[in-house]
Amino acid sequence: PTTGLAAPGPAATGAPTTVAESVPQGFDRVAARVTAADGEACELCVWVADDANLRARGLMHVTDLGDAEAMAFVYPGPTTSSFWMKDTLLPLSIAFFDGDGAFLDSFDMDPCTTRICASYPTAPGFTVAVEAPRGTLADLLMLPGSTLTLLDLACDEVRS
Repeated sequence: PTTGLAAPGPAATGAPTTVAESVPQGFDRVAARVTAADGEACELCVWVADDANLRARGLMHVTDLGDAEAMAFVYPGPTTSSFWMKDTLLPLSIAFFDGDGAFLDSFDMDPCTTRICASYPTAPGFTVAVEAPRGTLADLLMLPGSTLTLLDLACDEVRS
């Protein structure tokens, strides 16, 4: 989930601010394939948050996904929890997939830079949650009936 604390603001004003970074830092990128129910496929590149620390940081303070279309939060087994947008600056859509890669659910989430943020309950039993800029899930074919496969390939290997 995209969670964490805001960085302290400038000492001169005493006002708290959120420090933005241009693109996610410290995450690997991998290629992924989404296959729609009708067989149409979309190849994309995702940042991978596959341990507790990376999942907790997620897209906090990020203003641009850079050379990737989304971030994939990968869990070791089926999970049910909630996501929040604490210190997340981008409006996002999130899609959930089960252990076989089958689409479970999706919804939109609002940025939050205040102390108290909304909590968004997840689809039960998901193993991968994918956050993408709001409104892009349909372009990425992340819709009911689709499947997601995280590939063991570098992003450039599927884009050439």
